[in-house]
Amino acid sequence: MYNLIPKSIVAKFTSLSNNPLIKNILLIGIVSIIVKIVGFYKETVIASFFGLSESLDIFYIAILIPTFIQNVFIVSLKHLFIPNYIIELNTTNHKGSFQTFSLLLITGIIVLLVLIALVFSQFFLETVFSGHDPYYYSSIRIQLYWVLPSLFFWGYTGFLNGLQEIKNKYLASTISTIFMPIVAIICLIYYRDVFGSNVLAIGLLLGSFASFLYTLVTSILQKVIFLDTLKINDNMKLMLQQYPAKATSGLLTGLNPFVDQFFAAQLAVGSIAAINYGKKIPAFIVGILIMAIGNVLLPHFSRQINTNPRLAYNQLFRILKTIFALGSILTIMIILFSDNIIHILFERNEFTANDTIVVSKIQQIAFAYVPFYLCTLICVKFLTAINKNRFMAWTSFWNLLVNLIMNVILMQYYGVYGLVMSTTIVYIIASFIYVGYTYIQFKNYLKETI
Repeated sequence: MYNLIPKSIVAKFTSLSNNPLIKNILLIGIVSIIVKIVGFYKETVIASFFGLSESLDIFYIAILIPTFIQNVFIVSLKHLFIPNYIIELNTTNHKGSFQTFSLLLITGIIVLLVLIALVFSQFFLETVFSGHDPYYYSSIRIQLYWVLPSLFFWGYTGFLNGLQEIKNKYLASTISTIFMPIVAIICLIYYRDVFGSNVLAIGLLLGSFASFLYTLVTSILQKVIFLDTLKINDNMKLMLQQYPAKATSGLLTGLNPFVDQFFAAQLAVGSIAAINYGKKIPAFIVGILIMAIGNVLLPHFSRQINTNPRLAYNQLFRILKTIFALGSILTIMIILFSDNIIHILFERNEFTANDTIVVSKIQQIAFAYVPFYLCTLICVKFLTAINKNRFMAWTSFWNLLVNLIMNVILMQYYGVYGLVMSTTIVYIIASFIYVGYTYIQFKNYLKETI
Protein backbone atom coordinates (compact mmCIF):
# COMPACT_ATOMS: atom_id res chain seq x y z
CA MET A 1 0.00 0.00 0.00
CA TYR A 2 2.86 2.36 0.89
CA ASN A 3 4.43 1.73 -2.55
CA LEU A 4 1.29 3.02 -4.28
CA ILE A 5 1.89 6.52 -2.87
CA PRO A 6 3.95 8.68 -5.26
CA LYS A 7 7.50 9.26 -4.04
CA SER A 8 7.12 13.02 -4.52
CA ILE A 9 4.23 13.08 -2.02
CA VAL A 10 6.16 10.93 0.46
CA ALA A 11 9.20 13.21 0.12
CA LYS A 12 7.05 16.31 0.61
CA PHE A 13 5.38 14.84 3.69
CA THR A 14 8.74 13.81 5.14
CA SER A 15 10.15 17.27 4.54
CA LEU A 16 7.19 18.93 6.25
CA SER A 17 7.28 16.53 9.20
CA ASN A 18 10.96 17.38 9.79
CA ASN A 19 10.32 21.13 9.66
CA PRO A 20 10.59 22.54 13.23
CA LEU A 21 7.94 25.19 12.49
CA ILE A 22 5.44 22.57 11.28
CA LYS A 23 6.29 20.29 14.21
CA ASN A 24 5.59 23.05 16.71
CA ILE A 25 2.34 24.03 14.99
CA LEU A 26 1.10 20.42 14.95
CA LEU A 27 2.11 19.86 18.56
CA ILE A 28 0.36 22.98 19.79
CA GLY A 29 -2.60 22.20 17.53
CA ILE A 30 -3.14 18.81 19.17
CA VAL A 31 -2.77 20.18 22.69
CA SER A 32 -5.00 23.16 21.83
CA ILE A 33 -7.75 20.85 20.65
CA ILE A 34 -7.67 19.03 24.00
CA VAL A 35 -7.68 22.33 25.91
CA LYS A 36 -10.53 23.72 23.83
CA ILE A 37 -12.59 20.54 24.18
CA VAL A 38 -12.30 20.83 27.95
CA GLY A 39 -13.21 24.52 27.71
CA PHE A 40 -16.16 23.74 25.48
CA TYR A 41 -17.37 21.08 27.88
CA LYS A 42 -17.28 23.74 30.57
CA GLU A 43 -19.61 25.86 28.46
CA THR A 44 -22.06 22.99 28.07
CA VAL A 45 -22.07 22.55 31.86
CA ILE A 46 -22.75 26.28 32.28
CA ALA A 47 -25.52 26.08 29.69
CA SER A 48 -27.09 23.18 31.56
CA PHE A 49 -27.11 25.09 34.86
CA PHE A 50 -28.00 28.59 33.61
CA GLY A 51 -29.54 28.48 30.10
CA LEU A 52 -30.05 32.03 28.74
CA SER A 53 -30.78 33.49 32.18
CA GLU A 54 -30.22 36.87 33.78
CA SER A 55 -27.71 35.24 36.16
CA LEU A 56 -25.49 34.40 33.20
CA ASP A 57 -25.88 37.91 31.79
CA ILE A 58 -24.66 39.25 35.16
CA PHE A 59 -21.54 37.07 35.05
CA TYR A 60 -20.72 38.05 31.46
CA ILE A 61 -21.02 41.74 32.34
CA ALA A 62 -18.90 41.23 35.48
CA ILE A 63 -16.05 39.68 33.48
CA LEU A 64 -16.40 42.12 30.60
CA ILE A 65 -14.01 44.71 32.05
CA PRO A 66 -11.35 42.23 33.34
CA THR A 67 -11.30 40.29 30.05
CA PHE A 68 -11.21 43.59 28.18
CA ILE A 69 -8.15 44.65 30.21
CA GLN A 70 -6.55 41.26 29.61
CA ASN A 71 -7.15 41.21 25.86
CA VAL A 72 -6.20 44.84 25.31
CA PHE A 73 -3.42 45.82 27.69
CA ILE A 74 -1.88 42.63 29.04
CA VAL A 75 -1.87 40.65 25.77
CA SER A 76 -0.57 43.71 23.91
CA LEU A 77 2.39 43.90 26.27
CA LYS A 78 3.14 40.20 25.84
CA HIS A 79 3.07 40.57 22.05
CA LEU A 80 5.48 43.49 22.25
CA PHE A 81 7.69 41.73 24.77
CA ILE A 82 8.42 38.73 22.52
CA PRO A 83 9.94 40.52 19.46
CA ASN A 84 11.74 43.13 21.56
CA TYR A 85 13.14 40.53 23.95
CA ILE A 86 14.48 38.62 20.94
CA ILE A 87 16.14 41.85 19.77
CA GLU A 88 17.61 42.22 23.27
CA LEU A 89 19.04 38.70 23.12
CA ASN A 90 20.62 39.46 19.74
CA THR A 91 22.15 42.80 20.83
CA THR A 92 23.09 43.76 24.40
CA ASN A 93 21.78 40.46 25.88
CA HIS A 94 20.86 42.04 29.24
CA LYS A 95 18.01 39.57 29.54
CA GLY A 96 17.76 39.72 33.32
CA SER A 97 17.33 43.47 33.34
CA PHE A 98 14.86 43.30 30.45
CA GLN A 99 12.77 40.70 32.28
CA THR A 100 12.73 42.81 35.44
CA PHE A 101 11.66 45.87 33.45
CA SER A 102 8.84 43.93 31.77
CA LEU A 103 7.62 42.42 35.04
CA LEU A 104 7.51 45.81 36.76
CA LEU A 105 5.71 47.29 33.76
CA ILE A 106 3.08 44.54 33.85
CA THR A 107 2.51 45.05 37.58
CA GLY A 108 2.19 48.82 37.27
CA ILE A 109 -0.25 48.62 34.37
CA ILE A 110 -2.45 46.06 36.13
CA VAL A 111 -2.58 48.05 39.39
CA LEU A 112 -3.63 51.18 37.48
CA LEU A 113 -6.28 49.37 35.45
CA VAL A 114 -7.72 47.57 38.49
CA LEU A 115 -8.26 50.96 40.14
CA ILE A 116 -9.95 52.25 36.99
CA ALA A 117 -12.20 49.16 36.88
CA LEU A 118 -13.24 49.74 40.50
CA VAL A 119 -14.11 53.37 39.75
CA PHE A 120 -16.12 52.32 36.70
CA SER A 121 -18.11 49.78 38.69
CA GLN A 122 -18.95 52.37 41.35
CA PHE A 123 -19.97 55.31 39.18
CA PHE A 124 -20.77 54.25 35.63
CA LEU A 125 -22.30 50.76 35.76
CA GLU A 126 -25.90 51.97 36.07
CA THR A 127 -25.36 54.43 33.23
CA VAL A 128 -23.86 51.97 30.77
CA PHE A 129 -26.26 49.10 31.56
CA SER A 130 -29.33 51.07 32.55
CA GLY A 131 -32.86 49.84 33.27
CA HIS A 132 -32.25 47.13 35.88
CA ASP A 133 -33.00 46.73 39.58
CA PRO A 134 -30.43 47.35 42.39
CA TYR A 135 -29.83 43.58 42.87
CA TYR A 136 -28.65 43.34 39.26
CA TYR A 137 -25.92 45.96 39.78
CA SER A 138 -24.84 44.76 43.22
CA SER A 139 -24.48 41.22 41.86
CA ILE A 140 -22.27 42.47 39.03
CA ARG A 141 -20.05 44.38 41.46
CA ILE A 142 -19.63 41.43 43.82
CA GLN A 143 -18.61 39.12 40.97
CA LEU A 144 -16.30 41.80 39.56
CA TYR A 145 -14.49 42.01 42.92
CA TRP A 146 -13.93 38.25 42.81
CA VAL A 147 -12.58 38.35 39.25
CA LEU A 148 -10.29 41.42 39.38
CA PRO A 149 -7.39 39.69 41.24
CA SER A 150 -7.24 37.27 38.31
CA LEU A 151 -5.68 40.07 36.28
CA PHE A 152 -2.41 39.73 38.19
CA PHE A 153 -2.34 35.98 37.57
CA TRP A 154 -3.15 36.50 33.87
CA GLY A 155 -0.42 39.12 33.52
CA TYR A 156 2.31 37.08 35.19
CA THR A 157 1.23 33.90 33.40
CA GLY A 158 1.39 35.69 30.04
CA PHE A 159 4.87 37.02 30.84
CA LEU A 160 6.14 33.55 31.74
CA ASN A 161 4.42 31.99 28.71
CA GLY A 162 6.22 34.54 26.52
CA LEU A 163 9.57 33.44 27.94
CA GLN A 164 8.65 29.80 27.31
CA GLU A 165 7.58 30.44 23.72
CA ILE A 166 10.80 32.33 22.96
CA LYS A 167 12.70 29.26 24.17
CA ASN A 168 10.45 27.03 22.00
CA LYS A 169 8.75 25.58 25.10
CA TYR A 170 5.33 25.76 23.46
CA LEU A 171 3.89 22.65 25.11
CA ALA A 172 4.16 23.99 28.66
CA SER A 173 2.72 27.40 27.74
CA THR A 174 -0.25 25.80 25.99
CA ILE A 175 -1.05 23.30 28.75
CA SER A 176 -1.29 26.16 31.26
CA THR A 177 -4.62 27.25 29.76
CA ILE A 178 -6.37 23.98 30.65
CA PHE A 179 -6.51 24.67 34.39
CA MET A 180 -9.10 27.44 34.16
CA PRO A 181 -11.90 25.36 32.57
CA ILE A 182 -11.09 22.31 34.74
CA VAL A 183 -11.35 24.32 37.96
CA ALA A 184 -14.54 26.02 36.73
CA ILE A 185 -16.14 22.62 36.02
CA ILE A 186 -15.17 21.33 39.49
CA CYS A 187 -16.66 24.42 41.13
CA LEU A 188 -19.91 24.13 39.16
CA ILE A 189 -20.43 20.44 39.85
CA TYR A 190 -19.22 20.15 43.45
CA TYR A 191 -19.26 23.64 44.99
CA ARG A 192 -22.23 25.40 43.43
CA ASP A 193 -24.16 25.31 46.70
CA VAL A 194 -21.13 26.60 48.63
CA PHE A 195 -20.31 29.54 46.32
CA GLY A 196 -23.91 30.27 45.30
CA SER A 197 -24.50 32.85 42.58
CA ASN A 198 -20.77 33.72 42.57
CA VAL A 199 -19.68 30.22 41.57
CA LEU A 200 -18.55 31.21 38.05
CA ALA A 201 -16.55 34.22 39.26
CA ILE A 202 -14.85 32.31 42.08
CA GLY A 203 -14.13 29.39 39.73
CA LEU A 204 -12.47 31.83 37.31
CA LEU A 205 -10.26 33.24 40.07
CA LEU A 206 -9.21 29.82 41.37
CA GLY A 207 -8.54 28.56 37.84
CA SER A 208 -6.39 31.62 37.09
CA PHE A 209 -4.30 30.99 40.19
CA ALA A 210 -3.85 27.30 39.27
CA SER A 211 -2.72 28.27 35.77
CA PHE A 212 -0.19 30.78 37.16
CA LEU A 213 1.16 28.30 39.70
CA TYR A 214 1.71 25.66 37.01
CA THR A 215 3.41 28.16 34.70
CA LEU A 216 5.67 29.44 37.47
CA VAL A 217 6.81 25.92 38.40
CA THR A 218 7.47 24.90 34.76
CA SER A 219 9.32 28.17 34.09
CA ILE A 220 11.60 27.58 37.06
CA LEU A 221 12.28 24.00 35.95
CA GLN A 222 12.99 25.17 32.38
CA LYS A 223 15.31 27.91 33.70
CA VAL A 224 13.82 30.70 31.60
CA ILE A 225 13.60 33.24 34.44
CA PHE A 226 16.65 35.54 34.80
CA LEU A 227 15.58 38.54 36.89
CA ASP A 228 18.36 41.04 37.51
CA THR A 229 19.00 44.65 38.53
CA LEU A 230 17.04 47.10 36.41
CA LYS A 231 19.14 49.08 33.92
CA ILE A 232 17.16 50.90 31.23
CA ASN A 233 18.52 50.52 27.67
CA ASP A 234 17.39 51.36 24.12
CA ASN A 235 15.51 48.09 23.62
CA MET A 236 13.38 48.75 26.71
CA LYS A 237 12.71 52.28 25.51
CA LEU A 238 11.72 50.95 22.07
CA MET A 239 9.24 48.51 23.62
CA LEU A 240 7.82 51.26 25.81
CA GLN A 241 7.49 53.61 22.82
CA GLN A 242 5.63 50.94 20.84
CA TYR A 243 3.25 50.11 23.69
CA PRO A 244 0.83 53.08 23.32
CA ALA A 245 0.19 52.25 19.65
CA LYS A 246 -0.13 48.52 20.33
CA ALA A 247 -2.39 49.08 23.34
CA THR A 248 -4.49 51.57 21.39
CA SER A 249 -4.94 49.01 18.62
CA GLY A 250 -5.96 46.40 21.19
CA LEU A 251 -8.17 48.93 22.99
CA LEU A 252 -10.13 49.85 19.90
CA THR A 253 -10.42 46.22 18.81
CA GLY A 254 -11.42 45.14 22.30
CA LEU A 255 -14.16 47.77 22.42
CA ASN A 256 -16.10 45.94 19.70
CA PRO A 257 -17.37 43.15 22.01
CA PHE A 258 -18.09 45.78 24.67
CA VAL A 259 -20.14 47.79 22.17
CA ASP A 260 -22.01 44.65 21.07
CA GLN A 261 -22.83 43.70 24.65
CA PHE A 262 -23.95 47.26 25.41
CA PHE A 263 -26.46 47.11 22.57
CA ALA A 264 -27.45 43.55 23.46
CA ALA A 265 -28.24 44.66 27.01
CA GLN A 266 -30.91 46.96 25.56
CA LEU A 267 -32.70 43.98 24.01
CA ALA A 268 -34.56 41.07 25.62
CA VAL A 269 -33.17 39.32 28.69
CA GLY A 270 -30.73 36.62 27.60
CA SER A 271 -29.52 38.46 24.47
CA ILE A 272 -25.98 38.80 25.87
CA ALA A 273 -25.88 35.09 26.70
CA ALA A 274 -27.31 34.23 23.27
CA ILE A 275 -24.51 36.12 21.50
CA ASN A 276 -21.91 34.45 23.71
CA TYR A 277 -23.28 30.98 22.97
CA GLY A 278 -23.60 31.74 19.26
CA LYS A 279 -19.93 32.68 19.11
CA LYS A 280 -18.70 29.71 21.18
CA ILE A 281 -17.92 27.39 18.27
CA PRO A 282 -16.42 30.12 16.02
CA ALA A 283 -14.26 31.13 18.99
CA PHE A 284 -13.44 27.46 19.57
CA ILE A 285 -12.15 27.01 16.01
CA VAL A 286 -10.32 30.34 15.93
CA GLY A 287 -8.83 29.68 19.36
CA ILE A 288 -7.35 26.35 18.32
CA LEU A 289 -5.79 27.69 15.15
CA ILE A 290 -4.47 30.87 16.72
CA MET A 291 -2.99 29.01 19.69
CA ALA A 292 -1.39 26.53 17.31
CA ILE A 293 -0.26 28.97 14.64
CA GLY A 294 -0.20 32.41 16.24
CA ASN A 295 1.81 31.51 19.33
CA VAL A 296 4.43 29.84 17.16
CA LEU A 297 4.47 32.46 14.40
CA LEU A 298 5.13 35.58 16.49
CA PRO A 299 8.53 34.46 17.85
CA HIS A 300 9.27 32.71 14.52
CA PHE A 301 8.60 35.83 12.42
CA SER A 302 10.43 37.99 14.98
CA ARG A 303 13.57 35.93 14.38
CA GLN A 304 13.04 35.45 10.63
CA ILE A 305 12.43 39.09 9.82
CA ASN A 306 15.89 39.97 11.18
CA THR A 307 17.70 37.25 9.22
CA ASN A 308 15.72 36.56 6.03
CA PRO A 309 12.80 38.97 5.42
CA ARG A 310 11.93 37.57 1.97
CA LEU A 311 11.51 34.08 3.41
CA ALA A 312 9.34 35.48 6.21
CA TYR A 313 7.01 37.19 3.72
CA ASN A 314 6.79 34.11 1.49
CA GLN A 315 5.95 31.89 4.47
CA LEU A 316 3.29 34.36 5.58
CA PHE A 317 1.51 34.38 2.22
CA ARG A 318 1.55 30.58 1.97
CA ILE A 319 0.06 30.32 5.45
CA LEU A 320 -2.65 32.86 4.59
CA LYS A 321 -3.72 30.93 1.48
CA THR A 322 -3.86 27.63 3.35
CA ILE A 323 -5.73 29.00 6.36
CA PHE A 324 -8.31 30.83 4.24
CA ALA A 325 -9.04 27.72 2.15
CA LEU A 326 -9.38 25.43 5.18
CA GLY A 327 -11.38 28.03 7.10
CA SER A 328 -13.83 28.47 4.20
CA ILE A 329 -14.48 24.73 3.92
CA LEU A 330 -15.05 24.43 7.65
CA THR A 331 -17.34 27.48 7.66
CA ILE A 332 -19.63 26.02 5.01
CA MET A 333 -19.92 22.73 6.87
CA ILE A 334 -20.76 24.39 10.21
CA ILE A 335 -23.36 26.71 8.66
CA LEU A 336 -25.15 23.76 7.01
CA PHE A 337 -25.39 21.77 10.25
CA SER A 338 -25.67 24.65 12.71
CA ASP A 339 -29.07 23.63 14.18
CA ASN A 340 -27.94 20.08 14.85
CA ILE A 341 -24.68 21.21 16.45
CA ILE A 342 -26.35 23.59 18.91
CA HIS A 343 -29.05 21.00 19.71
CA ILE A 344 -26.50 18.30 20.52
CA LEU A 345 -24.11 20.49 22.48
CA PHE A 346 -26.38 22.76 24.49
CA GLU A 347 -30.07 21.80 24.45
CA ARG A 348 -30.76 20.31 27.87
CA ASN A 349 -32.38 21.38 31.14
CA GLU A 350 -32.64 25.21 31.14
CA PHE A 351 -31.47 25.50 27.52
CA THR A 352 -34.68 25.07 25.49
CA ALA A 353 -35.50 24.34 21.83
CA ASN A 354 -36.30 28.04 21.30
CA ASP A 355 -32.86 28.91 22.66
CA THR A 356 -31.37 26.49 20.12
CA ILE A 357 -33.07 28.30 17.22
CA VAL A 358 -31.83 31.71 18.34
CA VAL A 359 -28.26 30.60 19.06
CA SER A 360 -28.05 28.58 15.83
CA LYS A 361 -28.88 31.62 13.69
CA ILE A 362 -26.32 33.71 15.54
CA GLN A 363 -23.73 30.99 15.00
CA GLN A 364 -24.40 30.87 11.25
CA ILE A 365 -23.90 34.62 10.94
CA ALA A 366 -20.79 34.59 13.13
CA PHE A 367 -19.14 31.71 11.29
CA ALA A 368 -19.14 33.66 8.03
CA TYR A 369 -16.25 35.79 9.31
CA VAL A 370 -14.02 32.94 10.52
CA PRO A 371 -11.72 32.50 7.45
CA PHE A 372 -11.33 36.28 7.14
CA TYR A 373 -10.73 36.77 10.85
CA LEU A 374 -8.04 34.07 10.88
CA CYS A 375 -6.16 35.83 8.10
CA THR A 376 -6.43 39.11 9.98
CA LEU A 377 -5.01 37.61 13.17
CA ILE A 378 -2.08 36.04 11.33
CA CYS A 379 -1.28 39.38 9.66
CA VAL A 380 -1.46 41.05 13.07
CA LYS A 381 1.21 38.64 14.37
CA PHE A 382 3.44 39.47 11.41
CA LEU A 383 2.91 43.24 11.62
CA THR A 384 3.65 43.10 15.35
CA ALA A 385 6.94 41.36 14.55
CA ILE A 386 7.92 44.23 12.23
CA ASN A 387 6.61 46.90 14.67
CA LYS A 388 3.80 48.29 12.47
CA ASN A 389 1.64 48.97 15.50
CA ARG A 390 0.65 52.50 14.55
CA PHE A 391 -1.08 51.29 11.38
CA MET A 392 -2.99 48.69 13.37
CA ALA A 393 -4.15 51.37 15.82
CA TRP A 394 -5.66 53.46 13.03
CA THR A 395 -7.27 50.44 11.40
CA SER A 396 -8.80 49.39 14.72
CA PHE A 397 -10.24 52.89 15.15
CA TRP A 398 -12.06 52.76 11.83
CA ASN A 399 -13.26 49.21 12.50
CA LEU A 400 -14.76 50.33 15.80
CA LEU A 401 -16.46 53.33 14.18
CA VAL A 402 -17.98 51.18 11.41
CA ASN A 403 -19.13 48.56 13.95
CA LEU A 404 -20.79 51.22 16.09
CA ILE A 405 -22.67 52.74 13.15
CA MET A 406 -23.75 49.38 11.77
CA ASN A 407 -24.90 48.19 15.21
CA VAL A 408 -27.26 51.15 15.44
CA ILE A 409 -28.65 50.52 11.96
CA LEU A 410 -28.85 46.73 11.84
CA MET A 411 -30.19 46.30 15.38
CA GLN A 412 -33.28 48.27 14.41
CA TYR A 413 -34.11 45.79 11.66
CA TYR A 414 -32.71 42.47 12.88
CA GLY A 415 -32.41 42.80 16.67
CA VAL A 416 -29.72 40.60 18.22
CA TYR A 417 -28.92 39.09 14.80
CA GLY A 418 -28.09 42.57 13.49
CA LEU A 419 -25.37 42.97 16.12
CA VAL A 420 -23.66 39.79 14.93
CA MET A 421 -24.09 40.81 11.26
CA SER A 422 -22.28 44.05 12.03
CA THR A 423 -19.33 42.22 13.60
CA THR A 424 -19.09 39.83 10.64
CA ILE A 425 -19.05 42.64 8.08
CA VAL A 426 -16.40 44.57 10.03
CA TYR A 427 -14.13 41.51 10.30
CA ILE A 428 -14.40 40.82 6.57
CA ILE A 429 -13.51 44.42 5.67
CA ALA A 430 -10.63 44.41 8.16
CA SER A 431 -9.21 41.25 6.63
CA PHE A 432 -8.84 42.88 3.21
CA ILE A 433 -7.20 45.93 4.80
CA TYR A 434 -4.65 43.93 6.82
CA VAL A 435 -3.71 41.53 4.02
CA GLY A 436 -3.48 44.39 1.51
CA TYR A 437 -1.27 46.46 3.80
CA THR A 438 1.02 43.50 4.48
CA TYR A 439 1.38 42.91 0.74
CA ILE A 440 2.30 46.59 0.28
CA GLN A 441 5.02 46.17 2.92
CA PHE A 442 6.37 43.23 0.93
CA LYS A 443 6.44 45.28 -2.28
CA ASN A 444 8.26 48.10 -0.47
CA TYR A 445 10.81 45.61 0.83
CA LEU A 446 11.43 44.34 -2.72
CA LYS A 447 11.99 47.89 -3.97
CA GLU A 448 14.47 48.58 -1.19
CA THR A 449 16.50 45.46 -1.99
CA ILE A 450 16.80 46.17 -5.72
